[in-house]
Amino acid sequence: MPSRPRAAWPLVALFTAGYLASYLLPTLVGRLDDHLPLTTPEAGVLGSVLLLCSASAGFLLASRVERLGARRISRAGLLLMAAGYGAAAATTTLPLVVAGAAVGGLGSGTTMAVASGGIAARRDPHRASTLGLLTVSATAGALYLTMPALGGGHGLPLAAVAVVALLVWPATGRLPRSRDAATATTGSPLPHRRSGAVLVGAIVLWALCQNALWGVSGRIGTDQAGLSEAAVGAVFAAALGAGLLGILGASALGTRLGRAAPIGAGTVLIAGCIAASARADGLAGFAGGEIAWNTLYPAVLSYLIGLGAFLDPHGRWAVMVGSASALGVAFGPLAGSLLSEHAGFPVMGLVLGTTLLLLAVPLTLVAVHTTARPLPFGRVRRGGLAATRAASVPVPPLGACEQPVAPLSVTGRHLTRRALSTAGPGTGPGAAGSTGDGG
Repeated sequence: MPSRPRAAWPLVALFTAGYLASYLLPTLVGRLDDHLPLTTPEAGVLGSVLLLCSASAGFLLASRVERLGARRISRAGLLLMAAGYGAAAATTTLPLVVAGAAVGGLGSGTTMAVASGGIAARRDPHRASTLGLLTVSATAGALYLTMPALGGGHGLPLAAVAVVALLVWPATGRLPRSRDAATATTGSPLPHRRSGAVLVGAIVLWALCQNALWGVSGRIGTDQAGLSEAAVGAVFAAALGAGLLGILGASALGTRLGRAAPIGAGTVLIAGCIAASARADGLAGFAGGEIAWNTLYPAVLSYLIGLGAFLDPHGRWAVMVGSASALGVAFGPLAGSLLSEHAGFPVMGLVLGTTLLLLAVPLTLVAVHTTARPLPFGRVRRGGLAATRAASVPVPPLGACEQPVAPLSVTGRHLTRRALSTAGPGTGPGAAGSTGDGG
């Protein structure tokens, strides 16, 4: 896709549609458990199936969006979302619900692949990603406030995602119709392979820890903290509202402190919030832990997405970072359900928090290693100039043959020391009154 899209809002709209299902995961898993013949772990498995399909689509399309065309791919993803989630919402037959959720998950991953790649190619990917997270948080918060008043049933969250996919459809008209030859990645090696692989692997576990708690947060609120569904929905809406403040703060801060400090320190703070939220036994503890955690989580996620965009201006690492996050999200509900069922919510929070503390180390090292010397657009990286967002001066690659040197002929019989002396005032051929050999 073009390295500089004409407008950011189509990408933000696609980002919102693609991420919305994971943001609605707690109410989705809770309603599946309440209104279908499923146990809590089985409902978590169904949520995992949805998000696993989303991650698979992202990995498959990471290097193919440019070749197939962003408009075509995004429209296919939105159609899959509308058809899959809509079908799952309209039936209570369990196999059809599972199939519809899987198809919708494929659509979410396809939509996110287009959005992530386009955001990575912009001049300021961090600002665009924070805007996308801001929009999806606001949308999810509004849904958490309105869904309890609209009645029960497992299909309401699924239908909401399907409707959002249809509403986003007009935005695809602003995307490129076909491949942009100026930014083609065919044959272009994937840069920063080692750092990117560490980042992707760590983000799988990072997202798993986040969504292991998020997937059972509804149960913590109702079963352990003793709150009603409406009260839990209000807490989630407030938490997502606080997430908006966190995203705005991250957008205002930008990369002034680099990416290593926000990622490392933010992950450590998130670990403490998860442990506190999992131990909540009342409204104050539950609301405090959820609000603090949701304030930090999207802000740190925006820096991780920005780090992936920094590693490859064509967006391939950014797409894989988003897919890795979806993969972790996919197994999060299952991990949270199993841990909470066999060890209890407090032990689950301790395990997840400890894992995040360990993950803070490799994530920080990757950020330090790859962005320790921030440079302006057109910056030089290891291996040559980054052919990114501005025209660059061609630089010969390392190991290239030396250019031939043209011989210069010197006329005259003798070369004196004066002729070979250093240039300076009074040393030119017409200098008056100069004597001696120079030097």
